[in-house]
Amino acid sequence: MTPWFGLVVLLGTWSLGNWGAEACTCSPSHPQDAFCNSDIVIRAKVVGKKLVKDGPFGTLVYTVKQMKMYRGFSKMPHVQYIYTEASESLCGLKLEVNKYQYLLTGRVYDGKVYTGLCNFVERWDQLTLSQRKGLNYRYHLGCNCKIKSCYYLPCFVSAKNECLWTDMLSSFGHSGYQSKHYACIQQKGGYCSWYRGWAPPDKSVTNATDP
Repeated sequence: MTPWFGLVVLLGTWSLGNWGAEACTCSPSHPQDAFCNSDIVIRAKVVGKKLVKDGPFGTLVYTVKQMKMYRGFSKMPHVQYIYTEASESLCGLKLEVNKYQYLLTGRVYDGKVYTGLCNFVERWDQLTLSQRKGLNYRYHLGCNCKIKSCYYLPCFVSAKNECLWTDMLSSFGHSGYQSKHYACIQQKGGYCSWYRGWAPPDKSVTNATDP
């Protein structure tokens, strides 16, 4: 059993009699959270793929040409293969070969990098400038912060290291404005706040709710 297959089993969103696409259920995640919670974050181009017989529907193995690594140097300094479930109902990821560069996030199990629909994966040319800057250095500054999701009003931060994520109120998940343009960065005194701008973060800013 591959790690992603086991994860879907634990989620309890499917049964042996129901293998529909609705079986893959993911909670929305801000790109910064996806970055901080991933073992591996890279920019890469998919140059090949093959199906191997592993699990009920098999496993897709993508061969990638790594362009840059943003996170995971100690885990695996160079990534050549990415593993995912072959079935989208088990959160398997479909990537184009020899077409696009991708931002790929994943976890390392037994020396292999696994990813899926619940990971933050995006075509590089679809990322905003703020997201690219986040990958380069801003997201690192916020890994000790907590991004608190707000699904309906009213909602508030409950600790000084929290930033209130309100994208779900207008759009679902990482496609929202805060996800595209803001990073939650730790400031003076351990406070965290949303940050967007060209200059380095203002150490005196402590407003944890302003997007």
